[in-house]
Amino acid sequence: MSQQQTEPAWRTPKNFLIIISIIVPIAFSSWMALLNNFVIEKANFDGSDIGLLQSVREIPGFLAFTTVFVLLFIREQKFMIVSLLLLTAGTAITGLFPSVVGLLITTLIMSTGFHYFETLKQSLSLQWLTKEEAPEVLGKLISVGALASLLTYAGLWVMVEVFKLDYAWVYGISGGIGFILVLFIAFAFPQFKTDTPQTKKLVLKKRYWLYYALTFMSGARRQIFTVFAGFLMVEKFGYSVSDITLLFLINYLFNFLFAKKIGRFIGVVGERKALIVEYVGLIFVFVGYGLVQTAEWAAALYVIDHLFFALALAIKTYFQKIADPADMASTAGVSFTINHIAAVVIPVTFGFIWLISPSSVFYIGAAMAAVSLLLSLNIPKKPEEGNEVRVLKWS
Repeated sequence: MSQQQTEPAWRTPKNFLIIISIIVPIAFSSWMALLNNFVIEKANFDGSDIGLLQSVREIPGFLAFTTVFVLLFIREQKFMIVSLLLLTAGTAITGLFPSVVGLLITTLIMSTGFHYFETLKQSLSLQWLTKEEAPEVLGKLISVGALASLLTYAGLWVMVEVFKLDYAWVYGISGGIGFILVLFIAFAFPQFKTDTPQTKKLVLKKRYWLYYALTFMSGARRQIFTVFAGFLMVEKFGYSVSDITLLFLINYLFNFLFAKKIGRFIGVVGERKALIVEYVGLIFVFVGYGLVQTAEWAAALYVIDHLFFALALAIKTYFQKIADPADMASTAGVSFTINHIAAVVIPVTFGFIWLISPSSVFYIGAAMAAVSLLLSLNIPKKPEEGNEVRVLKWS
């Protein structure tokens, strides 16, 4: 983390993390907010099509373990810049290809950048932050990203409702702004050093098994929200693009207000209690999705569901406490691959379930949350290296 004395005081690893936490919402949040309306209105997607698209979107996440091999040739920070360029460029061209094949290609470009970026962000964050400050700082990064998303969704609403811009223009403007910001940080920040050299090979350790299991279930849970909760709003309740944008504004307002406090809460009560709160709440949320009959209650469930994502950072801080510091980069790639095993399979398979019974998709999600709850009970009160789990300790 040391840097040259001649560097301005603001060029720090924390400020680097803050700025990249602004860039991603500008590009990726725009892509997500417009997606369901874009594919239905312009590409005539049905449930199976959106499932296929989302499965393709998750393929780069499944291949995130390859990060460690790329790091043999390029440093993590530079690799992150390249990933952000792919993300923003892929977003910028999305609106130009309103077809199944076109969307599959642009989504793959965008998603490759996004998933490599997320892998690298997790690795560098856990290397640059101390164990004591990590929960609150990670919560702050979520809060900063939420503020960027708020401004992004406000901009989307103005572009769509006031200026009546076509999807191609909206995607192009959002992705283009993100692309310019990436170029800025590429030249504005120095290369930061890390205290511990990272292992340049795949790492799978038995003592990390609970972290792997929680990560796998988290990937499955995320797909229910990302793919089908939003699709429910448009298909069943007829939400317009402006309605979806306003809903996202509410989501990120809550994250802006509470994410840092949630990070502090995790630091105080510990990862086990934080995750228990999340998974108990998710069981009720998913059952609610399956039963909901009004657009207003669906929107309330959507906001509550989104808020729980901040609690999920407890999985990362749990790993930071139990892990060998040299394992951060390699395990970040492995964990993202594990996270996306379910993510590659669920959208396309659940897309077919959706055609038969949309409610069943959410009831299965409730069962997944129950499994996650059982796993979280195995986290020790004070996790650390040598004290990774309460039962089933494997050396």
